[in-house]
Amino acid sequence: MSDTPTDASKRTWLIASTCAGAAGAAFTAVPFVSSFQPSERAKAAGAPVEVDISALQPGEKITVEWRGKPVWILKRTPEMLATLQKTDGEVADPKSERAAYPTPEYARNQHRSIKPEVLVAVGICTHLGCSPSDRFQKGAQPSLPDDWQGGFLCPCHGSTFDLAGRVFKNKPAPDNLEVPQHMYLSDSRLVIGEDKKG
Repeated sequence: MSDTPTDASKRTWLIASTCAGAAGAAFTAVPFVSSFQPSERAKAAGAPVEVDISALQPGEKITVEWRGKPVWILKRTPEMLATLQKTDGEVADPKSERAAYPTPEYARNQHRSIKPEVLVAVGICTHLGCSPSDRFQKGAQPSLPDDWQGGFLCPCHGSTFDLAGRVFKNKPAPDNLEVPQHMYLSDSRLVIGEDKKG
């Protein structure tokens, strides 16, 4: 049985409409599906950060941003490193064994770093997320003990940290400052946010 001219035109119209509808649905779906993918800004926010520390002098600290957090890079002097033995018995977690903010294996030491002279730490207090201030000068100062050896003071609630970012005992902050994954590409360049194992 052959189709009449009316049936053939209906069939052609139906096929054309179906194809047009499918193409329209595909074009509509592409932006919708792509909206589920992270934006370039979001990708960059979680990406590792490479830092040139060649100009960093002993006793100086720089701050870089990684994942929206301030990361401190402090080049400690020999005198600063010597204070860590004095504060060892005064800090709550001297060997960074607590698990709330896991410390990478290579930073579970007295200086909490790969290279003793370079501290890499997230500059956010583990109490309520404030940013501690530098208090590198030794001795009595407002809000600090008379035998202060240098470190960081969180002005919000008085938590204090030594020059390795270790929190002192009986302070509101429950943990040491976080040490992010990091590794050295050379003596003057480091990457924050990944390490050889990660």
